[in-house]
Amino acid sequence: MPTTLANIKNGLDEHIGDKLMVVAQAGRKKVTKRKGTLKETFPAVFVVDLDQDENAFERVSYSYADLLTKSIEIEFDDEPVAL
Repeated sequence: MPTTLANIKNGLDEHIGDKLMVVAQAGRKKVTKRKGTLKETFPAVFVVDLDQDENAFERVSYSYADLLTKSIEIEFDDEPVAL
């Protein structure tokens, strides 16, 4: 069954308020890991409030297309999410 952006958004809607870790591809052989809380979902993007003790800025947003194209991965409570 093909994954659509609407399916990804609906899957994330169920996890609003949950702790997560975002693993993002930052370039060739570079990966950034950020921990935070899923704050809000919008029609095209979702917002993550970052843990202040580990990050220099408060929040970051990603598009659902980032998940679809696997340029980022998210894990809730150390469990990978298959959206």
